[in-house]
Amino acid sequence: MPSDKKGQVDDSFSTFFSEAETGRHVPRAVMVDLEPTVIDEIRTGTYKQLFHPEQLVTGKEDAANNYARGYYTIGKEVIDLVLSRIRRLTENCSGLQGFLIFRSFGGGTGSGFTSLLMEHLSAHYGKKSKLEFSIYPAPQVSTAVVEPYNSILTTHTTLDHSDCTFMVDNEAIYDICRRNLGVERPSYTNLNRLFSQVVSSITASLRFDGVLNVDLAEFQTNLVPYPRIHFPL
Repeated sequence: MPSDKKGQVDDSFSTFFSEAETGRHVPRAVMVDLEPTVIDEIRTGTYKQLFHPEQLVTGKEDAANNYARGYYTIGKEVIDLVLSRIRRLTENCSGLQGFLIFRSFGGGTGSGFTSLLMEHLSAHYGKKSKLEFSIYPAPQVSTAVVEPYNSILTTHTTLDHSDCTFMVDNEAIYDICRRNLGVERPSYTNLNRLFSQVVSSITASLRFDGVLNVDLAEFQTNLVPYPRIHFPL
């Protein structure tokens, strides 16, 4: 375990990482997709040694940008497995505060399956906080014509089962990359790096000592005026 200049043990990383039996530290995360293509890139990519294989969950076919397939049919085939993997992670936590959920509103898996998952999390984990980092559809950067429908359908679940939702859209991130960062042709790598900086800044208070937003419940207390209006700008 690393230590700082004063010789004190630095365990700030233990918020989001746990120590495996082999002594390696792995993220406290479960990555889910209803089709294997994207997560297979993690399984075979540069960081394949970082994740435990059981934390990468995939189905056999995607939701085809269809909320109903993600919520009612294909999603129900993998929901029990996902909940089992989440349960295993939560049992290894010394003090579970809640969940951080990353998803898009426009796709079938991000909208339909995640709605199903959040309902189950509310049922199984009661009042544990759920913070979302969501990609909202942008009219100029669209990958499917049904994105508005998926977004409206999943927003209902977000209102009832999320405590705080940080929303971004790809068009805005593209604009930031071009205007502020000087990236003429932003790639998904640029977008992901920018988004990860946002997430890192927001969660810094969970990982390091401080007096504000020291746990997930405080995010809701400090940022949300009314429970259903939990979309801080």
